Amino acid sequence: MAFSLRLFSVVKYESVIHEFDPYFNYRVTQYLTKEGFLNMWNWFDDRTWYPLGRVIGGTMYPGLIMTAGAMYNVLHFLNIPVHVQEVCVFTAPLFSALCALSSYLFVKEIRGEGAGLCAAAFMAMVPSYISRSVAGSYDLEGVAIFALVFTFYLYVKAINTGSLAWAAANCLAYYYMVASWGGYTFIINLLPIHCLACVFTGHLSAKLYVGFAPLILIGTLEAASIPVIGFNAVLTSEHFGSFLALGVLHGALGIQYIKGLLPHKTYQKAKTLVLTAGVVLLGILMTIVVGYVMASPTFGWTGRSLSLLDPTYASKYIPIIASVSEHQPPAWPSYFTDLHLAALLMPAGLVSCFRPLTPASLFLILYGATAVYFSGVMVRLMLVLAPAACCLAGIAAHEALLTLTRSVRVGYAELSGSQESSDAPEAAGTAKTVKPAVKDKGPKAMRKSTSVHLSSLGGGMFDKTVRALPFDTSLLALAGLLGALIFYTCHCVWVSAEMYSAPSIVLQSRSPNGDVHVFDDFREAYAWLNANTHDNAKVASWWDYGYQTTAMANRTVIVDNNTWNNTHIATVGRAMSSPERKAWHIYRSLDVEYVLVVFGGFIGYPSDDINKFLWMVRIGGGVFPEIKERDYLGQGNYRVDAGAGKALLDCLMYKLSYYRLRRLPC
Repeated sequence: MAFSLRLFSVVKYESVIHEFDPYFNYRVTQYLTKEGFLNMWNWFDDRTWYPLGRVIGGTMYPGLIMTAGAMYNVLHFLNIPVHVQEVCVFTAPLFSALCALSSYLFVKEIRGEGAGLCAAAFMAMVPSYISRSVAGSYDLEGVAIFALVFTFYLYVKAINTGSLAWAAANCLAYYYMVASWGGYTFIINLLPIHCLACVFTGHLSAKLYVGFAPLILIGTLEAASIPVIGFNAVLTSEHFGSFLALGVLHGALGIQYIKGLLPHKTYQKAKTLVLTAGVVLLGILMTIVVGYVMASPTFGWTGRSLSLLDPTYASKYIPIIASVSEHQPPAWPSYFTDLHLAALLMPAGLVSCFRPLTPASLFLILYGATAVYFSGVMVRLMLVLAPAACCLAGIAAHEALLTLTRSVRVGYAELSGSQESSDAPEAAGTAKTVKPAVKDKGPKAMRKSTSVHLSSLGGGMFDKTVRALPFDTSLLALAGLLGALIFYTCHCVWVSAEMYSAPSIVLQSRSPNGDVHVFDDFREAYAWLNANTHDNAKVASWWDYGYQTTAMANRTVIVDNNTWNNTHIATVGRAMSSPERKAWHIYRSLDVEYVLVVFGGFIGYPSDDINKFLWMVRIGGGVFPEIKERDYLGQGNYRVDAGAGKALLDCLMYKLSYYRLRRLPC
C-alpha cells in the first residue's frame, strides 16, 4: 500500500525526477554508475560554483547515492536492464514501504503487535511523508526517514533486551542515518535527553547502558568518518549533550554499583565523595566547554541549529536560510493536511504511553514532544513529526479499537444471556424459576462478568478494574472511529494524487471549461541551453535552478542549491538587483555569457523570480551594504506596477522579466 500510493506521479505524468535538489543526487548517481565509487568520491565538479568548483565526496551525504547505486548494480548483475533514472525515481517509494515496516517493529517493541500494525498503517499513508517520498522525489529524506525510524527501533530493542548484538546493529543503522541526512543531529540530541530522563525517573539499568553507550562512542567515530561532518562530530555544540549524558550515566551506574558492595554508612560516605568529585570534574569540564563555545560567534552551533532554537535567528542574520519556503513555520491547517487523523489521536497515544511508563514508552513520549516543537519552527521538520504522530496515533487507535470491540463483545454476551434467561421461564411454563434474589445481585454479577471479560483478553492499558462501556455507546463510537479511519485513508489518497504528485518541473493548469494545459517550459529552456550554447558556456541564475541547469543543460553555473558560499550567492543577487550596465560588469567579471530568469506573470505562475526578488535584495544587501531593501519598495510595499520603487524598475531582474511582454499574444 505504501509503495503503490506513491505512484500517482508516474501514472499521471511520467517517470521524471521532481523538484530541484534531486537533480544533483541524480547527476551524482549517474556519475557513480558510470565511473565507479572511487572516481565519484574524488570527483571535483568544475561545472558548479564557477570559478570555485565543488569537491563532491567531501560536501554531500552519500547514503542515498550509494543506496541507489547499489540497487542499480544488483539489478544489472541479475540481468535486469533498467536505466539509472528509473532506479532513482522508485527509490523513495520502496523505502517508504520499509519505513512502514520499521514503524511496525518500533511500536511492537513498545506496545505490542496490534499497536504496531495500526502505526504501520498510519505511516504508510501519512501525507507529510508522502510529500518527500512520491515516485520521482529522489531526495535525502526519501531514505533518511526510514533510517531514523529503524535506528529508533533498534535502540529500543537494545534497551529492552540488553543485547550487545542489537546495540551493534543499532550502531550500523545510525551510521546509515548519518551518511544519509544532516537530520542525524536530532537523534544524537534526543537519545541523551532520554538517557537523562531514565536516570532521573528511576529507570536506570545496565540495559540502558548497553543501548546508549556504544551508540554514542561508536556513532561519534562513524559520524566523524563522513567527510561532510568530519571533526564537527566532536567540536560543535549539537554533539556536546551526548557526551554529558554519557558521563552522567557512568556516574549513576558507578554509584549504583558501589551501593551493592558497601554497608550503608560506608556507602553514604563513598556516595558523597563520588558526587563531590563528579561535580568538581564536571565543573572543570563545563568551564573548558563554555570557554570554547564563547569563542565562537554562534556559540558552537550551526546556523540551521540556531534557527531551530531561536526561530527569529535566520530572518535576522542568515537570510539565505529564511528565504527557503520549507524553512518557514507551518500554518495550522498544514497539520491537518499533512497529519489529518494522526494529529487528533496523537495526544491520546501520548497519554497512553504513561500506562505503564517504561524506558521504551518514555522514549516515544520524548520523541513526540520534541518533534512537535521542531515542527512548529520549520515546516520541513513535519517529516520528523510524522513518524512520531503515526506511532502515537497507532497506539491510540489500537487502544480505542480494543476497548470498543471488547465492550461490544461483552454487551452482546450480556444481551444474549438476558434473552436466554427471559426465554427459559416461558419454555418451562412456570414463573417459579425466576428468583427475586437474582435481580438484586444483577449489577454485582454484571460488574464481575465485565471485569472477567476484559482481563481475560488482557493487554494494552486494561487491568481488572476496567469496565466495559454501554453496548449502544460502544457501537456508535466504533462506527465513528471506523468512519474516521476510512476518511483518513481517502484524504491520504486524495492528497497523494492531487497535491504531492505533480513534479515542479512540469506545470499543469485547468481552463474554465475543464481543459488541462501542461507547461513544460523548464525542460524546454534547459534543452535550448544545451542545444544552442557551447559546452563551456557559463550560465547565471538564482541558486534555485543551479542543480537543474547542470543536470539537464550540462552547463556551468555560478551558484546552485548547495548554498555553501553566501558571498557568491550575494554577488548574483547584487547583479540581479543592479542596473543593466552595472550588472553587465559584474557578470562579465564572472565570465557569464547567459542569464536564466524564470518569469510567470503571463500565465500566473507564483514562484517566479520576481516573486523571490526581495530575497535577492536581502541576501545581496547582507554582503554589499549599498543594496537597500527600501529602495525597491513602492509606497512602503513591494509592487511591480508603475508605483514600484525606482531601483526595482531599473534593475536587471525587472527588465529581463518584462522584456517584450506586450508583444506576446493574449
